[in-house]
Amino acid sequence: MTQYLLGLDFGTDSVRAIIADSSNGTVISSGSCCYRRWAEHKYCDAQANMYRHHPLDYMESMEEAIHSAIRDAGSGIAERIAGIAADTTASTPVLIDRQGRPLAMLPQYEDNPDAMFVLWKDHTAIKENDEINRACKANTIDYSKYCGGSYSCEWVWAKMLHCLREDKSLLESTWSWVELCDWIPALLSGNTVPETLSRGRCAAGHKAMWNESWGGLPAWDFFTNIDPVLDIFKGHLYKDTFTADTKVGGLCREWADRLGLRENTAIALGGADCHVGAVGCGVESGTMVKIIGTSTCDLCVAPPGKIGLVKGICGQVDGSILPGYIGIEAGQSAFGDIFAWFSRFCGKPITELESEAAAIPVRKDDIVALDWFNGRRSPFDDPRAKAKVSGLTMATTPAQFYKALVEAAAFGSRAIFERFTEDGIEIKRILAAGGISAKSPYVVQTLSDVIGVKIEVPDSDQACALGAAMLASVAAGVHQCVTDAQRAMKPGIRRTHTPDNERHTIFNSLYEQYKSL
Repeated sequence: MTQYLLGLDFGTDSVRAIIADSSNGTVISSGSCCYRRWAEHKYCDAQANMYRHHPLDYMESMEEAIHSAIRDAGSGIAERIAGIAADTTASTPVLIDRQGRPLAMLPQYEDNPDAMFVLWKDHTAIKENDEINRACKANTIDYSKYCGGSYSCEWVWAKMLHCLREDKSLLESTWSWVELCDWIPALLSGNTVPETLSRGRCAAGHKAMWNESWGGLPAWDFFTNIDPVLDIFKGHLYKDTFTADTKVGGLCREWADRLGLRENTAIALGGADCHVGAVGCGVESGTMVKIIGTSTCDLCVAPPGKIGLVKGICGQVDGSILPGYIGIEAGQSAFGDIFAWFSRFCGKPITELESEAAAIPVRKDDIVALDWFNGRRSPFDDPRAKAKVSGLTMATTPAQFYKALVEAAAFGSRAIFERFTEDGIEIKRILAAGGISAKSPYVVQTLSDVIGVKIEVPDSDQACALGAAMLASVAAGVHQCVTDAQRAMKPGIRRTHTPDNERHTIFNSLYEQYKSL
């Protein structure tokens, strides 16, 4: 009898749920639900780069999305779901109490943004990040060396320190912190106690400076020398971490009843959305996976011992993407966000702008822009970096401006590609997944022309959720390992974009202007 798997993908705006056939990866049903408070623009301030999610948004939307997927699947399918796994944005951490409850779930903090999940793109912790980086460089061990040589304000330690400094009343209830990608499986399995809930290798290694070479997290005096307030977490965090295919438990009775699923259904640890999306695309050694949405993440894997330290990236961690391999991550803080901003700014739909931009020839005297609308993540993190546009005239049209922004995002991607290859990472092919890859052939073709390589788009609109389903299959014992799950369930190729040599030559000139700018 066919067994099915439930994959959950917690994005920036909504959660998606799919039910997939374990034998071939076919998605038989899906459901999605937007975060209600987020849609109402609550707890956010774009001017201050503050973006927060209330935990109830995750819980309520997850429940609705799963119910929708079950209804769509038809009678009898829910009883045949063997495993569940989730991927989420990262680093998206929250302060929690002794029971593992996000502080915003407590009445006294229910409308306090600093008690909520701090979304991946929140840049309020720049000051704290500066302090962490100075401490890393002054320390005997540079704890940022496996994070590309620089810690980021997008990551957990800077964010949690910032929240505690912003509102000292939080200290009364704070016991620990947890990443969203670890909290969801803990919630579903009924074990949210900070000291015993399972922590994922990908978030720990890429966002929290965890590494086996120094015995786990950095030494405790490293943190207390930055600010003694961090001593509140001592003894309440973790030493061991686990790969995303690890079974953390079974679906607890409360959530089995709420979701209409079998109690004790296997729960996999899951992980960060981009890492799980790479699994869903079929990542392997020699392949770069680009997850392209509001931001981008660029993922590769390499056998242990095959690469040295890669500078200017977001981390290299054993087992963070694919068990048994070094997971390597970089990315852009803004990609689709840039296009959405310009659409609002000029009052024209993205589809109209894209259609007009695609018809404009590429010339060496085109407008050139920088893509750092939300700082620069890679190469070489700089949250203070700003966007810039060069070459505007009185004749510039919205479509020309939009075309320059698409090309700027592609130039940023090329800079990451070159950073990888310069430090010895072999890339034989690129797979592009995520919403923009599926919806915009124009953007993906521009990427191919700018980088000068073939880009393949997997035949899946839900690569991240499909990757979660693959991880669930291992936790449930349906497949023996992640690579077996990939062989059985990975999607085929929907489209292939081959670089246009003439356009690539012109883009080489524009890319030099981008680097000068």
